[in-house]
Amino acid sequence: MRASRLVALLLHLQHGGGAATAAELATELEVSVRTVYRDVAALQAAGVPLWTEPGPRGGVRLLDGWRTRLDGLSGDEAGSLFLAGAPGAAAELGLGSILASAQTKLLATLPPELRGRAARVRSRFLLDAPHWFHHDEPLAHLAAVADAVWADRRIVLRYGRSSGVVTRDVEPLGVVLKAGVWYLVAAAAASGRPGDVRTYRVGRDVRTYRVGRIVGVELRDERFERDPTFDLGAWWAASTAAFDREILRATVTARLSPRARRRLGHVTDTAAANAALAAASPPDDEGWVTVELAVESVEVALDQLVALGAGVEGLAPASFRSGLAAAGRAIAARNE
Repeated sequence: MRASRLVALLLHLQHGGGAATAAELATELEVSVRTVYRDVAALQAAGVPLWTEPGPRGGVRLLDGWRTRLDGLSGDEAGSLFLAGAPGAAAELGLGSILASAQTKLLATLPPELRGRAARVRSRFLLDAPHWFHHDEPLAHLAAVADAVWADRRIVLRYGRSSGVVTRDVEPLGVVLKAGVWYLVAAAAASGRPGDVRTYRVGRDVRTYRVGRIVGVELRDERFERDPTFDLGAWWAASTAAFDREILRATVTARLSPRARRRLGHVTDTAAANAALAAASPPDDEGWVTVELAVESVEVALDQLVALGAGVEGLAPASFRSGLAAAGRAIAARNE
């Protein structure tokens, strides 16, 4: 944590004209003024030409013309900086633009050879942190898969499915960490000549494999040429959205109070909630609306929508309405 703060302090001075007051730096870094001075001392000890000036117009100054290029980083270290964050979570917290700005500044300071290495990492590895629950699972073949992704080497997978073990000859495109579960994104191996550049037919050629279900990996001798237009992050977002739509196979009809309308997206699938509210009936005199909501099943809908309490009235199917009524009676009886 302190190392990243020292880099942030240095880059703030470098991009801010070379000077700032200790109070400004403390606000920027969200630390105390005393901590700022300790960090300045640490940078001075490391050879950075900083000094402090007392008085109302004083502060912390960086030697005019001095710039860091962070060229002490190795290629692996530079690349790892782009695996340390969670872009989706940062955006949800309102930090997306800050993260993008920080990465842009960092790329600008890297030597060209390391800048390219960081870009290679971002094109092959993705961290998608929120929303899915998970449990620990064995990952005996993660290292082999990651090596193949990095080296653009074809592999033969032996993959466990409910029907048994299948064999797949694939071109590994990327590795995704989703809420603690590792996935391999790979395209079916092409039949063209080695070195041919192909265009992936997303939805047909590209598939997702759960790394914990891989029971064997054979590294092939030949390399493959990646489709330069393939975007791992965009593909993953589209793939997960399609998966979410596929599991919403049932529909329930309900009336919602104004408060329940505001909370619907917090208790059920957000996209489904937005679609249901967009097509809702006009509000009645009390502000209630009727919606048709896509859900995984009636049972799942009951578990989710009971959280809306008295703000939801089930209309259809009958099992949904009776299930809400039964849940309400049970809650009332428990709290008498």
